[in-house]
Amino acid sequence: MIGYSDWETRKGDAVATSMGDNQTNPSSSESSDVMSDDMMRANFYGLLARVLAKPMDEDTLETMRALAKHDDGTPLGEAIASFGKLCVRTPRAKAEEEFTELFYGVGAGGEISPYASLYLTGLVYDKPLAELREDMARLGIAAADGTGEPEDHIASLCEMMHGLLTGALGGDVGSSEAKAFYDKHLAPWAGKLFEDLEGAQAAALYMPVGTIGRLFMEIEREVYEMAA
Repeated sequence: MIGYSDWETRKGDAVATSMGDNQTNPSSSESSDVMSDDMMRANFYGLLARVLAKPMDEDTLETMRALAKHDDGTPLGEAIASFGKLCVRTPRAKAEEEFTELFYGVGAGGEISPYASLYLTGLVYDKPLAELREDMARLGIAAADGTGEPEDHIASLCEMMHGLLTGALGGDVGSSEAKAFYDKHLAPWAGKLFEDLEGAQAAALYMPVGTIGRLFMEIEREVYEMAA
């Protein structure tokens, strides 16, 4: 069984560099354009996983600050650059405070629920989580030791998509398993989650994260529709 969080730090360290210069690190220099596209998509999943899994530490903030010059004139590029610029201006303590208010809150919880089951059904341990655990078992994916969150946390799902696209969780790079996983575990709710994050009252630093996620989920939907 592969622990889906075991490689989070390694993949996260390359996010800003790969987005900044449009390069990836496939295992073979002869990788096709299609594989390169899959790796770039994987990098977006890696970025979302890293900034949504927990409050950003100083290393993560520094990595994201490198995105400030990413703007390529597209709405997605503008959102990435905006996030990088906000990271430049935001100290770690402030970033942690905002994350906590957004996702945990005080008493009744935060503005945003990052769990598929709670988002879709109103219950934390419901059918979406059970179905995810079935697919994880089939794919040989296990939560890493010490992981306290339910597996259907948006960051965990993004990590798993990253692993399926790159082959880090087994199988071929960009395999059909990634499409099936996206269709079942992200498509029904992730776009709305990111839209809600984008408009959350407590979101300042995380507002462009919502924009990045919303736009990227739209791209993913189009990619898989064209491939159907």
